[in-house]
Amino acid sequence: MNKNSNSKLLIILLELLLLQKNYEKQILSKTILVLHMRIIAESSTTKTEWCLIDGNEVKSHAITDGLNPFFMTRREISHCIRLDLPKDFFKRRWDHIHFYGAGCTSEEKKKMLESSLVAQFKTPTTVESDLLGAARGLLINEPGVACILGTGSNTCLYDGRNIVKNVRSLGFILGDEGSGAALGRIFVSDCLKDLAPKDLCEQFFDKFEITPNIVMDEVYNNPKANRTLSTYSFFLGEHLDNDYVRTIVRDEFKRFFSRNLMQYDCRKYPVCFVGSVACTFSELLCEVADIYDVEIKKIIQRSMPGIVNFHGGLEEVG
Repeated sequence: MNKNSNSKLLIILLELLLLQKNYEKQILSKTILVLHMRIIAESSTTKTEWCLIDGNEVKSHAITDGLNPFFMTRREISHCIRLDLPKDFFKRRWDHIHFYGAGCTSEEKKKMLESSLVAQFKTPTTVESDLLGAARGLLINEPGVACILGTGSNTCLYDGRNIVKNVRSLGFILGDEGSGAALGRIFVSDCLKDLAPKDLCEQFFDKFEITPNIVMDEVYNNPKANRTLSTYSFFLGEHLDNDYVRTIVRDEFKRFFSRNLMQYDCRKYPVCFVGSVACTFSELLCEVADIYDVEIKKIIQRSMPGIVNFHGGLEEVG
């Protein structure tokens, strides 16, 4: 074999080697991409927001009903996940699922929800409280005080990664001060006792097409009464020009501050709020904060963008 033939053969071998290395790089890149795609879900009692993310890029997004293990059985949770989520979320086994949910406070409830998620997705799953999700969504890696004002209410001191102090919420019967459920309960009670303005009561009953008897049935015979009461509270948001409405909202926020928020050092740490009630009544919330000499750094509707940021990138964040 002459020198020219040897040179041509060497060139061909080098080209083949180069093609093989490029192919291996492409396969490795795709493998890394799949391995670091994960599902992040944040659930209140009312709704669950789902994101399928690659690094910090959202590939798919969906909203389903709330998944609260305090009010739902494992079968109901699994049924909701399988029927309500788009097919994109079931295409393959993902790297991890991070689920933050209302009612996920005890190990028993976390295990129940984790079992449902693993059964549906066949993917390693971590279940945490909605409060930790709110803190990570609001503050990401910064220490501070995180507050939820939505269907329910809750607060915590966050160290930039985990909750280090929490004043118990206690739910809508014993606690949830400042929440939609609390505001709805006060307003409905005033309507039924003829303590609220008559014209406001009439508008309320007409809007929801209900009677006092229906209200009583919805509250006392409905396992999701807190959701119903919270829905009623948004009627108040449509009547913020009414002095009665402003008074009951302001007074309930004072209860939230005095019974919950003031147990933290709010002058040392930034104070942030998330939730529909915080956003709807933000003006009155800031008024009450001024009374207690608390500076509110942030009020947002959703925690999810911040949670995605917290878990973003290719490195695993536990």
